[in-house]
Amino acid sequence: MARTRQKIGQILQRLGKLNDQQIEDVLKAQAGARKRFGEMAVELGFAEDTDVAKALALQFDLEYIDLEQNDPIDKEALSLIPKEIIERYLVLPMGKTNNKLKIIVHDPLDLETLDDLRFRLNSDIDTALSARSKIKAYIDQMLNQTQASIDKAVREMSLDSAETIDIKGLTIDKSGDSIDADAQDQQATAEADQAPIVRLVHKVIAEAVRNRASDIHIEPFENRVRLRYRIDGVCIEQDRIPKRTQAAVIARLKIMSGMKIQEKRIPQDGRIKLRIDDKIVDFRVSACPTSHGESIVLRILRPDSARLGLVQLGMQPDTLEIFNKIIRKPNGIFLVTGPTGSGKTTTLYTALDVLNRPDKKIITAEDPVEYNFKGINQCQVNDTIGLTFQRILKAMLRQAPNIVLVGEIRDKEVGDVAIQAALTGHLVFSTLHTNDAPSAITRLIDMGIKPFLVASSIQAILAQRLVRILCNECKEPETNPDPKLLRLCGMTKRDLEGKTIYKPAGCKACGNKGYRGRQGIYELMIMDNQTRELAFKRAPVNQIRSAAIAAGMRNLLGDGRLKILEGKTTLDEVSSITQVEGVVDVGEESDAA
Repeated sequence: MARTRQKIGQILQRLGKLNDQQIEDVLKAQAGARKRFGEMAVELGFAEDTDVAKALALQFDLEYIDLEQNDPIDKEALSLIPKEIIERYLVLPMGKTNNKLKIIVHDPLDLETLDDLRFRLNSDIDTALSARSKIKAYIDQMLNQTQASIDKAVREMSLDSAETIDIKGLTIDKSGDSIDADAQDQQATAEADQAPIVRLVHKVIAEAVRNRASDIHIEPFENRVRLRYRIDGVCIEQDRIPKRTQAAVIARLKIMSGMKIQEKRIPQDGRIKLRIDDKIVDFRVSACPTSHGESIVLRILRPDSARLGLVQLGMQPDTLEIFNKIIRKPNGIFLVTGPTGSGKTTTLYTALDVLNRPDKKIITAEDPVEYNFKGINQCQVNDTIGLTFQRILKAMLRQAPNIVLVGEIRDKEVGDVAIQAALTGHLVFSTLHTNDAPSAITRLIDMGIKPFLVASSIQAILAQRLVRILCNECKEPETNPDPKLLRLCGMTKRDLEGKTIYKPAGCKACGNKGYRGRQGIYELMIMDNQTRELAFKRAPVNQIRSAAIAAGMRNLLGDGRLKILEGKTTLDEVSSITQVEGVVDVGEESDAA
């Protein structure tokens, strides 16, 4: 009789990594996120990926390899698998015995990858296990998957590229001097297709994805081309791209994204889809003319970020419980507010992912469509042909949807149609640019929407910001917090008695930044009878805010304080996003004095 394989949660509990309550929490979160138990346990912070790898090794009776304690890989073994396969599949060869190749993998259940490797390597495979992060770190170190790879591509380009290039019999100097605009366009186009430029652009993009960047900024200046990655909301400058390659690099990106190479006078938008390692990644590309050439920004769109699961958004349990109830109401408007880049789209897409079931019809109007979802009808705004938010919304309502998402309420016309949809039995999700939740009501009324419609149609308003999360590998206790930061966060040293708050340190796992990843801080305002009455009477924002707080709303700063006390983020992060009203910086006080 076959032995029943023990479940991963039971093994982690036996190893002392999880308790009964944590197992229950993981199972609840797993149901909405469509992720494996081990992945979810790591995301919730209950276990490390090394713990899960060890548990998987026990579950499948495989050898666990600790890549930090010993180095089982030699240079001869590395030559057994092509570099591109090592990078793509995140595997490491240990050696070959009796015509069987032993490799280190991170997922023993990925049978498709193992079959692919057997086919590609033409060999039987024996597997050992290690944590994905440890394999990735080892590959980064051994194969130089860092900024050095970009430098190498630049050096190769210098060696491979000739001083002149021949286009249709015309020899053109690479400096670009004394040639007309058409010839420059021809030159840039020709260079963009050359292998060194192709490799350089691919390296720039691949490194950004591997470093968890959300944006790539390529910015031309008079004597240089600056390359920056936005990681966890902060722009980090990389080594410069050579100025002489500017035209070719920009032309290459415009070719890849389907833009017009010759058009340099007006902004353009495009999209790129690339396979990076083992995943298909989408990029939204924007080109904007500047005084020294076109500035290019690539927004990296990761489908996984829109399917985080509600638990991973970072809401407190009480807020999450109310959020779950609101998004399941049959009608009304649910607004998410905040500045650009505060995670509004991710929050709404995560909610839609939960609601996306065969018995619900969901239609969206977006500008542009960032993530594609199976089972959801997504429409993209196109103002050039008159396909506006308002026009799409009116057409949507004739499609008999249950749930409607409007990318943004920008004006009275869109707001009126969205409210009519809510009042006629549809659940409407949308976003608005305001500083907090109560301000959304006055903003809608200021647009010209009638107060009684605002009061009767809105179910709830969620305001949010993103804060960087401390790296679990290196965070250190903060023994002497800055009094200024405590005041800005509305805290005193007495509030910290018996509690530990942390500060960033920096290690290899977080790229010496001290932070790894971001989560939201939230304020969720429910439209109860009192707030509806205040909205109907056009009450000022401070009255609406006071009523909402009295009814139990936790504001952004209050939510940030909880994350500080939980050891997830820092005083500095929260104070940079939101501060106590009326408290000014110490420097400002001294200046005023």
